[in-house]
This record gives sequence, structure tokens and C-alpha cells, in this order.
Amino acid sequence: MSDTVGDYLLERLSTWGIKRIYGYPGDGINGIMGAFTRSSDGQRPEFIQVRHEEMAAFMACAHAKFTGQVGVCMATSGPGAVHLLNGLYDAKLDHQPVVAIVGQQARAGLGGNYQQEIDLQTLFKDVAHEYVEVAMVPTQIRHLVDRACRIALAERTVTALIIPNDVQEADAVQQPPHKHGTVHSGPGYKSPRVLPADEDLDRAAEVLNGASKVAMLVGQGALHAADEVEAVAELLGAGVAKALLGKAALPDDLPYVTGSIGLLGTKASWTLMQECDTLLMVGSSFPYSEFLPEEGNARGVQIDLDGRMLGIRYPMEVNLVGDSAETLRALLPRLERKQDRSWREKIEGEVAEWWNLMEQRAQLSANPLNPQLVFHELSKRLPDGAILASDSGSAANWYARDIKLRKGMMASLSGTLATMGPGVPYAIAAKFAHPHRPVLALVGDGAMQMNGINELITIAKYRHEWPDQRLIILVLNNRDLNQVTWEQRAMSGDPKFEGSQDLPDFPFASYAELLGLKGIRVDSPERVGSAWDEALNADRPVVYEAITDPEVPPLPPHITLEQAKALSSALLSGDPNAGRIVRQSFQQKVQEFLPGR
Repeated sequence: MSDTVGDYLLERLSTWGIKRIYGYPGDGINGIMGAFTRSSDGQRPEFIQVRHEEMAAFMACAHAKFTGQVGVCMATSGPGAVHLLNGLYDAKLDHQPVVAIVGQQARAGLGGNYQQEIDLQTLFKDVAHEYVEVAMVPTQIRHLVDRACRIALAERTVTALIIPNDVQEADAVQQPPHKHGTVHSGPGYKSPRVLPADEDLDRAAEVLNGASKVAMLVGQGALHAADEVEAVAELLGAGVAKALLGKAALPDDLPYVTGSIGLLGTKASWTLMQECDTLLMVGSSFPYSEFLPEEGNARGVQIDLDGRMLGIRYPMEVNLVGDSAETLRALLPRLERKQDRSWREKIEGEVAEWWNLMEQRAQLSANPLNPQLVFHELSKRLPDGAILASDSGSAANWYARDIKLRKGMMASLSGTLATMGPGVPYAIAAKFAHPHRPVLALVGDGAMQMNGINELITIAKYRHEWPDQRLIILVLNNRDLNQVTWEQRAMSGDPKFEGSQDLPDFPFASYAELLGLKGIRVDSPERVGSAWDEALNADRPVVYEAITDPEVPPLPPHITLEQAKALSSALLSGDPNAGRIVRQSFQQKVQEFLPGR
């Protein structure tokens, strides 16, 4: 049998270094599924069968985040294509290179209101606006694949290919005819060296050298620039805060790293931003202006590879378009070492105070478990080289504040879209990409019930491919959609609405055991640490189910008058757990003022 377009598609993707494709089958991509069947020589990508197409897109996004390579997901036409969208938007908003490949009805039926026929170009036009194309003839496949991969990498975005099923089954054309109207493309992409002009670097250095209290804010654009960020921070005597997507950019054990910023951030980061006189933002688009210096109180310098993202969060004096590592290296010889280290010493004192406060809060009693204790005990035991994936929700609060990442670790979450559900699929993709490294997902029971439970089946299906079996799913079982519950109270001033917020209980650990995984259920503080030891030494993937107290408040680093009024209104309006909320909030907050801490 001669090669079909489906065969050539996989071959061309392999030329781009694609080793696996996450997806779910359907008759709209049968021509490609047949090509997978014929690719038993290991020279073509492996098909990873997920439980839902949205999970395939999340996994492709996570693959890009944890490898820097293009991630690929695949779905059938119509409903399968629709299911991809949320995961693709996660990739688009976090600037990750992902290629989506979807089927379509045969060309002869298009426009005829055929079953599962959807205008897929219109559907994907926003999420894949840089490149979304339909293959109408086999001759197109070569350049469509080449352009989709290259544009995804060059623009750090989502692209999409729509391939009708009759085209998939047609004979492949690997080399178009040499004539007018044909396209002859080639594979391969290498990121360029992007540097600002010398005069702009000089202006930035002038601003930074004239400062006495420098605050740095780094994001995921600085993940590859840790050494350069450290060197600049040392010269400038700066403290360094991290946006959530940049949590792994610098180790948390550096004494001047203030940790996360924002509602999920630290008091040290709040002080850093409110008292600095100059802000240096590197590879971040942190959006919440109330946690940055008040306009006019600080000078500003920003570095970003994407010029469109400059100067939109704070009115910067100097905006530098460039790669973070390259630009900081070019800045270093222009910077003068700060002789007065009092600002650095103040920030280091704030950081030490914060970690001390986190330890004290973790030890406070709760009913039955304090979620901070669960994260605190994990943080002490994280193996070298661990990869962490956090879901959205209250799990992200404790991940942001209580987890200390060390050098060599990786971590991510849905940063900009902040969608529920990516924690488990992110962890699965991380395990495929780095099968010799320990991987942990930190997930709430809401996200776990939404889709994580099903992806435990995927873990059971593929776990024997991983030499290191350390894949642990932490589930915070508090039977509450906890983050939104607290937002109702502290932002809207409404009491908890049990009709929307209460979750049914589910035996997560027991369900894991049914699948052949290990399940550990923890409901006493004395068991938390030893359960982590057990999970990290297990011979198979683990679901660590922690029965946590939903009334432990995720206190912001700075409580505004508006937030205090809103919470008071919620409690006075008949919140069902008002008494427990008051007790927990009081004992959490009072820790800040105890003598000798």
C-alpha cells in the first residue's frame, strides 16, 4: 500500500521532532489513525489516548511548558474539535507553542449541512489566529505542517490544521511539482538572539544605577535566565518577587526571593513592591496593578521578548524588547554594585519573617486537616528534580505560598486563563516528557471531580512506560468549591451559597486502588508527614487524599478595608460556617503579631 496523506503527516511531524501526540479518536480522523497503526517501527510519533479531548490540549500545553518544544494534540471533527478549545486557550494565553490537528467531513459534503460539519476555521480563528488552515489537496500537507510548527514556535502560540477525512486517505505527495502556484517548504526552526539597542540598554542602566530600593518581578519569560537574574539582583541589592508562572524561575531558598505576588502572594512581596523606588520587570505580564507600586512612586524598566506586552502593567521609563537572559547579560557590565545594602537586608528580614509565619500557620489546628500543613510537609520532602503541576482554586494558594522550590525543579499551572482542570493532565504530560523524574499534581476536589478522576485511568493505562513510578496526585478533599466560596465572601460580601459550592464526597484514594494505583487517605495531622514518605517511596503512582478544612482562610498579604467589609457582610448575612470562619481567621492572622516569632 502506498503512503497516504495520514502516513506522510506523521512522518513530517516526526521530522519536526514530535515524539507523541495527545488525542482521542473518531471517524473524522480515521485516515490518520490508520497511519498510526502502520507506524510500528518507532520512527513516527506515539499516539497517547486520553479520556477527553480537552485533556489532550492541556497535555500538549504542558509538554510545551516542560520541554520548550511544540506540543501536538489531535481530535476528530465536530464535537472533538470543540472539546479542544479550553486547553488550547490555556496554551494561547500562556504563550505556549501548540499545534492542533483536527478532522473534517469529506470535501464533497462540505456546505451540505452534513453530520458533524462545523465551520472549523471560524471556530479556531481566535484561539489559533496566527495560523489556521484547511488541507484541500495532498500537495499542501508538507507546507501546512512546516508552517504550523514554525509559526507556533516563532510566535509562541497555537496553530491549527484541519484535514478532511478524504484528504487523509488520499495518496501522499511528498514533493510538489516544480511549477507556478506550488509551495516548497522545509522543516526546522531556531530561536533568534534578540537584544535591545545599546542606547536603550544604557538608558535602562542609568535608571537602575540611580535607584536605592530596586524591586524585581520575574515571570515565565525568565525561567531560562536564573543565573542572570541572580547576578543582576546581587549587583542591585534587589529583592525578587515571582509571578505564578515564574515560580520556578528562582529557587525559594535564596534569602532575597520574596516568593509569589498578588492575592496568592506573600507579605514580603507586598512590602517589596510598596516600598521600592524602582521596578525591574523581567518576562512577566502580571496584571494586578494594586500589587505593583503606585503609579508615580517608582521608576520602571521592563524586559520582554514580545514588544506588545511592554508598558501595559506599569508606565515604564525604559522598555526593552529582548530575550531575558541575553538582555540581562548585556545589562550586567553597565550596572554598578550598590554599596548600601540596607534595602536588601530589610527584604531578607521580611522573607525570613514570612517563612517563619508560614511554618507557624501550618501548625495551627483545623477540622480535620489544615491544608497548609499538607503543603508544608510536602515542601520539606520534595525530591531533587521534582516537577509540580498545580490546578486552579485553593490548591494554587497553598502552592504559591507554602511550597519552596529548589534549583533544578520545574513547576507550572494555568496562569492567565486560570482554568480548572489542568493539574492532572499537566502532570501526565510532564511524566511522558521526563519519565525519570518525580512528578506531583496539586489538585482540589472540584477539579478532580471535573476531569481528574477520569485521567487516573490514563495514568493506569500508561504507567508501565515510566521507569520512575513517582507520580503523585494530591487531592484536597474539603467537599467545597473553596476558592469561589472565599471569593463570594471576601469580594462580593455574600455568604457561601451551598447550592453551588457544596460538593458530593468521593473516595478518591479508594478509587485509585480500584485502578491498580496506590491510594492514601489522610485525616489526622500526625499522619500527614509519614503519608508523604509513603507516597514518595511507593512502587506505583499514588493518589494522596487529604481531608482538609474548607474554613482555613487563604489570607491575602494585605487585607484592604473593602475586603474586611465584604467578609463582615458575608458573616452577618448568615454564612453557614460563620463561627468556624471567625475562629480560623483570627488564629491565622494573630500569628503575625505574636512576640518571639
